[in-house]
Amino acid sequence: MKFLPSFCYIKKIASLFVILLFCSVTYSQINSQTVECLDIPQRELAQQAFQSFENDLITYYEAEKCTPNLYRSFLKEVASLSLDLRKFPSDNSIEMARSFKQKIKDSNSLWLPLSVYENQSVDIQSNAINATTDQEVLTFNYKGDFIQCLKNHSNNDIFKQCIIDLQIDANISPSIIASRLKNITSDEEFYTEEIKAYIAFDIYYSILLIIESAF
Repeated sequence: MKFLPSFCYIKKIASLFVILLFCSVTYSQINSQTVECLDIPQRELAQQAFQSFENDLITYYEAEKCTPNLYRSFLKEVASLSLDLRKFPSDNSIEMARSFKQKIKDSNSLWLPLSVYENQSVDIQSNAINATTDQEVLTFNYKGDFIQCLKNHSNNDIFKQCIIDLQIDANISPSIIASRLKNITSDEEFYTEEIKAYIAFDIYYSILLIIESAF
């Protein structure tokens, strides 16, 4: 006698399939939204730089892979001003920082000369920038699409408030921001593509842009 599945059993299987399909589509949409944040003039360089940062984390903390604890350890050392900047950055990351410095093309770049940044409104337009960045002080572009995209796609209020505060006052120390971010207790909210990208660029590479001439 052949076993014929009951109607209820078939209905449960169908429901499970719908749930799995919905989760898969939702996950795909979230990932695509995160990737869109890197739709900037230095897109390819930014993707390479992010990978280089994570490689530096793994090497410095002698780990096998990146974890929330590695990011928290990094933030803790930045917050306490104890990060060994002679040992942490790789040659590759230093070169990435120098490349960022040379590839500031418009007002939507990740970093801007301070004189240009201070003359922009919050709703900036993409205008050509003719600046000699070797001599000028650079600041992270808290008015650009990249940082706004990270804030809009994040579900964490601490992170969002950090961005709002930086958009009001770009002079807030990285150590203060690091101290606030490391207090996000939920790994689910902390270890996200948005917060990891922010840590990589505004904290790590902003520091490297200052010290790269010493290497």
